Amino acid sequence: MTETIKMKPGFIYILTNKNNTTLYVGVSATLVKRIQQHKEKIDKKSFTARYN
Repeated sequence: MTETIKMKPGFIYILTNKNNTTLYVGVSATLVKRIQQHKEKIDKKSFTARYN
């Protein structure tokens, strides 16, 4: 018997700060929404909010 595995689409993304001194690597199934969350700095204590 063959089992079917359902795969969800996903993206691996890399962000950097203005001076390219810090990298952030993330994974998301909703890339556009996730990047917008980073830009809006939803969580003020998050890595990307601190490093811009």
